[in-house]
Amino acid sequence: MHREPINFVTVTRTDFIITTSVDGHLKLWKKQEVGIEFVKHYHAHLSPIVCVSASADGMSFASIADDGTCKIFDVVNFDMINMLDLGYAPGACCWVHKRGQARTLLAVSEKGSGRIHIYDGRGTKEPLHIVEKLHKSTVHVMAYADLYDTVISADESGFLEYWQPTEPYETPTQPGMWTFKSNTDLYEFKKSRTSPTSLTISPNQSHFVTLTASDRQIRVFDLLSGKMTRGYDESLQAIQEMQQAGTAVHRPDDMEFGRRLALEKEIQNDETACRSMNAVWDESGNFILYATLLGIKVVNITTNKVVRLLGKEESMRWLNLSLYQGAPAKKGFVTAVAILAMAASSNPLLAERATRDPTLFCTAYRKNRFYMFTRSEPEDKSGDRDIFNERPTREEQTIAQTTTSTSHNSSARLARNATVHTTLGDIHLTLFPDQAPKAVENFVGHARSGYFEGVIFHRVIAKFMIQTGDPLGDGTGGESIWGHDFEDEFSDDLKHDRPYTVSMANPGQANHNGSQWFITTTATPWLDKKHTIFGRAVAGLEVIHNIENVKVNKTDKPMEDIKIINISIE
Repeated sequence: MHREPINFVTVTRTDFIITTSVDGHLKLWKKQEVGIEFVKHYHAHLSPIVCVSASADGMSFASIADDGTCKIFDVVNFDMINMLDLGYAPGACCWVHKRGQARTLLAVSEKGSGRIHIYDGRGTKEPLHIVEKLHKSTVHVMAYADLYDTVISADESGFLEYWQPTEPYETPTQPGMWTFKSNTDLYEFKKSRTSPTSLTISPNQSHFVTLTASDRQIRVFDLLSGKMTRGYDESLQAIQEMQQAGTAVHRPDDMEFGRRLALEKEIQNDETACRSMNAVWDESGNFILYATLLGIKVVNITTNKVVRLLGKEESMRWLNLSLYQGAPAKKGFVTAVAILAMAASSNPLLAERATRDPTLFCTAYRKNRFYMFTRSEPEDKSGDRDIFNERPTREEQTIAQTTTSTSHNSSARLARNATVHTTLGDIHLTLFPDQAPKAVENFVGHARSGYFEGVIFHRVIAKFMIQTGDPLGDGTGGESIWGHDFEDEFSDDLKHDRPYTVSMANPGQANHNGSQWFITTTATPWLDKKHTIFGRAVAGLEVIHNIENVKVNKTDKPMEDIKIINISIE
């Protein structure tokens, strides 16, 4: 995590992950056999970072910022090796040299003009060459295809250009590549009066994909012919129509969809957020991944189908993506000659070392952390996925000390774990006495006194929650251990941003908590600051879903009673 929102995450060919935040900080991480490991932190810039680039060989990394500086990093040695005072506000940067080339070349565009400066990454601030006549407006996107030694650049007016980063810096004449631009679809952006926000070349360099934030269009082009082969409409109008028709790949309930739609309109007016949006390829070149308000779509461009939707239940709006698909354990393990013999053997240890660990790294809107989608279960089984690697600020420390000192006496006596024994199985809960001492004390007191024994789950709504705690069984009864309602306890540390959150039920009024409580079965962010969170379910999750899926009547009450046998406190 960072102290400020993260805008870019980049995976290099050398198995490093590099994250940058809007306050100019940069962090390097190394992909391990399982998960990642923090390597180094730089306060690289004094102003927001506007663009980053990793070289084709994964050895070099560059970042540019609004303060007119460019920082160069040696990735493998995680060292800053050069600083360039550009003397102008940069728009985009891109490494434009082939793998193994002795001189590292970095192209940096200049805001307010169409000029592109080419520097020696390990040299001085004086450019080797300036490309002046290619574009007439600011170049804000560049990508390099080292197979063809060709740069594809886009400017804010919607023009796409191909050019070579070596003498004579003109349109390449590669075999099979288009000769006349009029025979291509590269004028597509000019026709639609838009400009691509990101441009990513496929690993086999046969295609490139663009994402346009202004109209939410994803376009796939054949690199050699310049023809558009696929187009995907992710505009708000198209998504609203699919939501109403019920044809969307995922259809959240109307309240959640309205929240996501409002957030999408807010992002539309945030230039920094729009600039970080991108679409990426998998290593086969058959799949593209990009973020939408419904989640991260994985699209097979061969079959033209969405094969997977990641993070659809999460409350975050994903923005910048980077995909890792390597096998970190096998690298440096044996020589290339021995790999053939290993492949033919049936040694389980060797097979384990060659196991891939595909990981999708993502940033989210206004979030100061990045997220990882993997095939592995989290190491921490407590249900809390967050990993903190930043020291708290003085203000945060003061608040924490004050909270701890005032609540220590009461929370120290409260339990932190409970097991709800039901007629369908056991549900294991982790309680939060530090954040919600009264709610936990009330729950534990009722559990120990047998108040919940025989109480049914009286309200069950699929894809929302299961509710219990009412001795009358109709949602109108129940009281606290003090005989009266008690106040809400809201904490910024706890949110309804994930399923299996345990919260107090109330009649829709503040500070009206009694004995009723519920467990969510999906992310329910609209409940934040309205219901007190006092725990999370960490095991027996299948029991929760079995209860969630029972048949109910018109009032959401199960047809057959599901009872709490008792609750044991640890």
